[in-house]
Amino acid sequence: MAKKVKFEELTKYEQARIVGARALQLSMDAPPLVEVPKKMIDSVKLARLEFAKKVVPLQVLHE
Repeated sequence: MAKKVKFEELTKYEQARIVGARALQLSMDAPPLVEVPKKMIDSVKLARLEFAKKVVPLQVLHE
């Protein structure tokens, strides 16, 4: 059975995958989950900000 991985247990590769997936969603007009700073237009930076605040709506499961 797969188990959820805690935020602190993510590898740098999992972190990069999550940020990349969220950046793609944001670039396709998904609503941001944090307040967007003025003049921020880069979806990757916004995805990193969401990741840092732990509000990214994605999960990682390990078997």
